[in-house]
Amino acid sequence: MMKSKTVAASKIILSELMLPSHSNFSGKIHGGYLLKLMDQIAFASASKYSGCYCVTASVDTVDFLNPVEVGELVTLKASVNYVGNSSMVVGIRVDSENIQTGVKKHCNSSYFTMVAKNESGNNTKVPTLEIKSLEEVRRFFDAVRKINQKKKLKTLEEKFDHTSEESLASLKNYNVILDL
Repeated sequence: MMKSKTVAASKIILSELMLPSHSNFSGKIHGGYLLKLMDQIAFASASKYSGCYCVTASVDTVDFLNPVEVGELVTLKASVNYVGNSSMVVGIRVDSENIQTGVKKHCNSSYFTMVAKNESGNNTKVPTLEIKSLEEVRRFFDAVRKINQKKKLKTLEEKFDHTSEESLASLKNYNVILDL
């Protein structure tokens, strides 16, 4: 039987000073650069937990709540919130800090689904998750809720007939102007 691991076995913290080379045309840190860092920490957290090479299967919504400025210290925190057979949901929080003033901002949070792979590139089982606190319970059930919502949405999309007159009529509910 495969051993279980705690959430603590997956925790990773990554800090990086934001440089001018990381900025976009408006002088703020490029969102794509932050996404790259988020993918790296998700990989590190899932790989540390599973002991395997891991790949990104999906990324939940990433809302950029506050801009990151050049010269700020960005800190990413990640941990495994949920474990399936070969998949893991890694929660990520991104904060920035003005190192001169000490002012901190929450920049975004997201959830990356990572899949463990064996040497042949096939999915492989990961250890079960030991939950030790109420906060870990909350994060686990948030992940379960999001997984179930995603499955329901996929089922609705598969059943939706975009070629029917009813689908055109339903667009009126979304304030869409059709000029067909």
